[in-house]
Amino acid sequence: MSDSIEIISWNVNGIRAVGNKEALKWIDERQTDILCLQEIKAQEEQIPEGLFEKEYTDIIVNSATKKGYSGTMTWSTLQSDYNSTCQHVDTTAEGRIVETHYDDIVLFNVYFPNGQKNEERLAHKMKFYDDFLAYCEKLREEGKSIVICGDVNTAHKEIDLKNPKANSKTSGFLPIEREWMDKLIDHGYIDTFRYVNGDEADRYSWWSYRSGARLKNVGWRIDYFFISEDLCENLEEAFILDHITGSDHCPVGIRLSI
Repeated sequence: MSDSIEIISWNVNGIRAVGNKEALKWIDERQTDILCLQEIKAQEEQIPEGLFEKEYTDIIVNSATKKGYSGTMTWSTLQSDYNSTCQHVDTTAEGRIVETHYDDIVLFNVYFPNGQKNEERLAHKMKFYDDFLAYCEKLREEGKSIVICGDVNTAHKEIDLKNPKANSKTSGFLPIEREWMDKLIDHGYIDTFRYVNGDEADRYSWWSYRSGARLKNVGWRIDYFFISEDLCENLEEAFILDHITGSDHCPVGIRLSI
């Protein structure tokens, strides 16, 4: 491994759409070691060629059973020792997790469920959250360090969205969802962006396509990198690439010394 690695996470909201817009070409300008994509909305054979020129040796695709829906994908210059799609957490086969192991570090690329559809879907989201945390804790007991990235589909604090009061009864900012994020942090996981950047305001990773929300920066920070606290001293940077367009989300990333 190199001394320092960059990991970037992006909910692309359709990898074919992103391919058509040539919206991943910026990868060639950065030395991104690991790229984690969510909501690819494609089967493996539908992923476009030539998204960028950079070559990745380890490419893992986890497509949803339902076509054109959900799905995650991890591109890495590092060869993983083990990878999994975590079917015991993603019980409905929605292609929501790629788990990769690099020595003692486990990286999770996760597209967490959205709970806005109905009560049943919210219950599914909360169960997914709990099952996922339990699995991470099991790995930590085995001596692993954890990196979690992806679209968490919840803004944690009032600072993490433009209109907290108006959204207090909306899934994505419900007390029950925010409490799970509190629980994650209480279990010793660090919100890397806040750890590095403190209470920097108006920093978001998702904007509705409606009413020019992105232009006005009326957004939510729902895409995160969490690391287990033992990796804190390895954390060099945590950033939001909000100048990159092509999706209703923007990429987020970290740099870790290894």
